[in-house]
Amino acid sequence: MAAEAGGGGGAGRGLPPHSPSGLVLQTVEMHTGGEPLRIIPRLEAAEEAVAAGGLSLLSLRREVAGRQDHVRRALMHEPRGHAGMYGAVVVRGGPAAADAHLAALFLHGAGYSAMCGHAVMALGRFALDYGLVAAPSRPETAVRLRCPCGPVTAFVPWDGRRSGNPIRFHSVPAFAAATDLAIDVPGHGKVVVDIGYGGTFYAFLSAEQLGLDVCSSKTRDLVDAASAVTEAVKEQFKLHHPESEDLAFLYGTILTDGKDAFSEEPTTNICVFADEQVDRSPTGSGVTARIALQYHKGLIQLNQTRTFRSSTTGSLFTGKAVQATKFGDYNAVIVEVSGEAFYTGTATFTVEEEDPLKYGFFFK
Repeated sequence: MAAEAGGGGGAGRGLPPHSPSGLVLQTVEMHTGGEPLRIIPRLEAAEEAVAAGGLSLLSLRREVAGRQDHVRRALMHEPRGHAGMYGAVVVRGGPAAADAHLAALFLHGAGYSAMCGHAVMALGRFALDYGLVAAPSRPETAVRLRCPCGPVTAFVPWDGRRSGNPIRFHSVPAFAAATDLAIDVPGHGKVVVDIGYGGTFYAFLSAEQLGLDVCSSKTRDLVDAASAVTEAVKEQFKLHHPESEDLAFLYGTILTDGKDAFSEEPTTNICVFADEQVDRSPTGSGVTARIALQYHKGLIQLNQTRTFRSSTTGSLFTGKAVQATKFGDYNAVIVEVSGEAFYTGTATFTVEEEDPLKYGFFFK
């Protein structure tokens, strides 16, 4: 929650000293495959904007970015967060949530994203355990979420008392935006990339093309190379989204072990997104996009399951294309991604107005 609160006094107070005009930010902490999710169950400013303006989720994202960005900075950046922190603001009701159980605004160190698979899985559990779904069904409940990129459904185990694992979700239509695209990357020369959409756009290539090994090279070297690819693709290729130009941006680059052909063995990757942020999980939206690319190339068929491993933590997601569809002019697929999400705690964060770093600082 985010609410106005006074300072108070006395040794038995529940909160430390904080400014009467300062925010009190209450969160639920989770992770999916090692990637953190700091859930903000209520942000009053967002609720007021939805109630007053009848905003769509994309419009609400612009409103929060323009007027409430200090909340993102306070929770994602140090000293409350860190360079790898990720968050979600829960939105309920109004056009922003439409007919979903909840909507979500996704936050990271550099701004706001359009889709986040690891967050969808964690939010699926959160929705059941915190009563956002009126009558959960056993043994599995379908939780409808609205993301900035569109509606997705999480399927969450439910035993009548609490949620469980694994969680799976069905994506928005995912597609190959470009394949075998030659890009000139400063310091690395010509490389060949694929660009896939899984709720957001990523560039994909094997780390080997950059003289690296996704499993053994230093993370700093992988981050630098992936970031160089991202900037080069942004300069040399224009993206198009069938429904909204707000979504036509390259979110990051995913370096792989090159094992795109179908195999029962896991394939390993690392996702570098936003401002050199590293996903600790195999990346849910990245798995979605990579499955779409493999399906487009004829490397996998419908309902063939692949396993994806994070090079940073070793955590695993699975993915498979479950339905062929169209999205604008693109041949697309609905992808099912599965993983495990866990609670790590709850937190209450306060702000002292005179603190020069009250809204955080970004260090990488």
